[in-house]
Formats: sequence, C-alpha cells, structure tokens
Amino acid sequence: MSLKMERDKKISLLIIMLLSVNFIASAQTKTTNSFGLVYGDAITENVPGKVQIHAVSYTLNGIKISANVYTPANFNPDEKYPAVVVAHPNGGVKEQVAGLYAQRLAESGYVAIAADASYQGASGGEPRNVDKPANRIEDIRGMADFITQYEGVNAERLGVLGVCGGGGYTLAAAQTDKRFKAVATLSMFNSGVVRRNGFMNSGVATIQERMKQASEARAQEAAGGDVLYAANTIASDEEADKMPFDLYREGHYYYHRTHAHPNSTFRYTMSSLLDLMAFDASTNMELINQPLLMMAGSKADTYYMTDTAFNRATGTNQKELFLIPGATHIQTYHVPEYVQQATDKLREFFGKHL
Repeated sequence: MSLKMERDKKISLLIIMLLSVNFIASAQTKTTNSFGLVYGDAITENVPGKVQIHAVSYTLNGIKISANVYTPANFNPDEKYPAVVVAHPNGGVKEQVAGLYAQRLAESGYVAIAADASYQGASGGEPRNVDKPANRIEDIRGMADFITQYEGVNAERLGVLGVCGGGGYTLAAAQTDKRFKAVATLSMFNSGVVRRNGFMNSGVATIQERMKQASEARAQEAAGGDVLYAANTIASDEEADKMPFDLYREGHYYYHRTHAHPNSTFRYTMSSLLDLMAFDASTNMELINQPLLMMAGSKADTYYMTDTAFNRATGTNQKELFLIPGATHIQTYHVPEYVQQATDKLREFFGKHL
C-alpha cells in the first residue's frame, strides 16, 4: 500500500470515528419547561388567546407515536386552518428545533405538528434507535394522516418542513405523497449518502468494511444476540473542539450542552446501515412537482447537499433556494436572527402556496 493510500485510510477512519460521536444528553440535563421544550422563547403554559401546545399520541403501523400539535392564537376548531408537518433532525426530538419552527409557524397562523420518529424519542418501537429511511419517511406521512384529521385543519392546505435529516426524508416523502401542497427544507442533510460515503466523502475507503459490520450486526440480532449500536460514545468538549467540521463541532454543543434533551441521542442500530447506506435523498427529485423552498446557511458545510437536491428538482417550476447570510448549519436551529430570517421566508412561502 502506498504512503498516500495509507494516509487517506487513516484520515478516513479518524473522520468516521469523529462522525460516530454520540451527543447523548447527560443525566444532569433536565428541562424546567413544563412541556419539556428546550428551545428559546418556548411556550411555558397554555394561555387563552395565545399560541398553544397540545401533547398527542397516535398509532402508526402498530407503534405509538408521541407528538406535539401547536395551534394559532385564538384557535377556533370550527374554522379551517392550513397545517404544516415538521420533521426533526437525525438524533433530534420534537422538543428541540422541530418544536421551535412548529411554534413559529403557529405564531404565523398555521396548525403545526412535530412528532418523535418511530423507535426514537418518546415514541415507541423496539429495539430502540432503529434509524431506517423507510421508517422516517413513513413517520412524515403518519404526521400528515393525523393532522389532516385534526379539528380545525383544512386537509387541502397542507405543507411540510423538514430540518436536517428530516429535510432529506421530507424530500423523499413529498416525491410521491401529493397531500403536501408545498415542500420546504432547512439545512437539509442527506443521511444515506453521509452514512455511506462519510461527510464530504471522507469515508469512501471504509464503505465495504462498514457494510460488513452492519451485516454481521443484523445476523447477531436475528440470532437473538445483543443489538449493536453505531455512534454510541460520548465526546468531551475538548474532543468536540477538534472535530474537523462545523456541523459536528457545533452540533456537540447544541445537542449536548445548550439544547440537550434526555430523549435526544445520535446512536442508531448498526443494522440500520443496511438501509441507510442504500438511501440518497437527492434521487427521484424530478418527482416533486409541488412548490419547493430549500433553505440553508451561507456558511453551512452541509450546503452541498441542498445544492445537489435543488438542482435535481426539475419537476417543479416553482422552486427557490434561500441562503441565510452568515449562518452555519447548526446556527439555523437556534440563533435568533437566523431563525427569524428562516421564519419570515417560510411565512412568505407557505402564505403564497397554502
């Protein structure tokens, strides 16, 4: 093996190790919000005449799903409101950024729903933290099933917003589910491509090795053995500071420090990689014929994923790419000025198309 090949392999293995860091909220992290919300300016109580939050649950393919529905100020169930489904990032839960944008949408007059993915968060499903694209896509459709039957919702005025990994799965769901009349993503993350190739193709050299590990993990599960997990370690702040990408470095502090939630974890079953590594959110983009808005921070190191998917969306003549000046990927989750810009754009987009 040449020195260059040896060096590239070592770099690839280092990157994969870093990408496998699990930002599990520590036991000492407890939210004081009565609804468990950890984002800024979150609702603390349901006040008459104001935006309100309602904890709901429903069954999807035999699994109990935990969700929050946000209703606009002075909500009247006898009227008909537009609604938006909000899909959370990989490892995230409804109480974090998905809840933030759901609340902002409710403040703009929409009924919004944010649910924990099946096998994740407060939703049911065993083993825990299965993370398969088909499940995440079905979760989005399940939110649509529930919210379109919610009192006061106009099922013909349904939109969808996906954040990070939820953005990639949102694109896949909207390709065939035409109940979604308008489609938006924020900081879209192409989960399958990254799980396969590594971030910015940093893990190509280890694809076959990791596929073998995933296959062996499934075989072990089938034989009744222990469930193996990827991304099942905890990074220190010092280790996080050395991570080569803003996404993971800033993600550590968002998920493990400033916006930690006890249900939020980045670990996933190793066997999930059998499905994840065959998924690409940017395929079949020509099937999206609905109005499409894709938002990303101008400094986001994940922007290349949004750019690829956007350029492949040739089936709609109503599409817009909106860059948030100066924002990185994680900063679009919580920095007030960037959240406001994204919220204003969503209000404009959904206001026009819903």
